[in-house]
Amino acid sequence: MDRVHTVDICGRKTDLPVLALPSGISICFFNLHGNQALTEFCGKKIAERVRGCDVVITAESKGLQLAHVVARELGHEFYAVCRKSKKLYMQDGLMTSVRSITTGEEQTLYLSKHDAGLLNGKRVAIVDDVVSTGGSLKGIEEIVRLAGGEVVTKAFVLAEGEAANRGDIVYLASIPIIKD
Repeated sequence: MDRVHTVDICGRKTDLPVLALPSGISICFFNLHGNQALTEFCGKKIAERVRGCDVVITAESKGLQLAHVVARELGHEFYAVCRKSKKLYMQDGLMTSVRSITTGEEQTLYLSKHDAGLLNGKRVAIVDDVVSTGGSLKGIEEIVRLAGGEVVTKAFVLAEGEAANRGDIVYLASIPIIKD
């Protein structure tokens, strides 16, 4: 790790590696995979900010364990997951296409019929690790709409770059986009 950016997440300092993207910008890479203590900490903090929702939804993969903690803290039996590939059990589910800063290309989000049923007529909190350009968020919002749910909160651990200026999200800390 040559370059790092230290972020303060509600009093907990974490060093993030700065990684260059093919587009010529660099991002502060935030990864909850395998980091149980940080996932628990962030999940509990986000749960405080989304109380009142009926169900939590996230996109795979880095939001999975975060949504698990949030749903558990809220006493929800299930949470919904937008997958990035269509699995056998998802043949009768929902789908929408998105473009995110980390992939740089269009990808499709899929929601199983079971998870769509969790959202129908419910107050939904979108939970994920990082929001940047809002491409993935827009896709999840569309999935919730298609399933008949109402997005009441959009909560993230980190808001990246200009996303920190959005008035329609909540987040625990912000990180820069670095133009090299």
